[in-house]
Amino acid sequence: MEYYTRSEEETEALAASLAKKLSPGDVIAYTGDLGAGKTAFTRGLARGIGVEGPVTSPTYTIVNEYPGPLPLFHFDLYRLGDAEELFDIGWEDYLTRGGVLAVEWSERAEPLLEDPLRIDLRRDPENENGRFITVEGGGFA
Repeated sequence: MEYYTRSEEETEALAASLAKKLSPGDVIAYTGDLGAGKTAFTRGLARGIGVEGPVTSPTYTIVNEYPGPLPLFHFDLYRLGDAEELFDIGWEDYLTRGGVLAVEWSERAEPLLEDPLRIDLRRDPENENGRFITVEGGGFA
């Protein structure tokens, strides 16, 4: 499915609406350049699944955990050397904890992702706030 948002707020609202279809154990695999809106999309997902409080990028911590009715585990793999490093931070445990895993820079863990919901975010070169968002898999496409 293809979407277009004109602002960060619209990106978050789109994510919040899609979040209603998420279930425990779902993995969301993001792709997109730096600043494409992956963290904004995750903020919307968090709001949509009932997570309260601020949602920030886990660039330096690798993973942020957000408790809620459906917990959110937000990964940023930008600094990851290879997929095997995920085992050092408990990847398998996160998969079984009954939450949603949102994975930025998911291409760095591709061998470990089984049938994720794929979300690609791209900037609109004609509108600095515009985003082209493609959603595939997980019953959304």
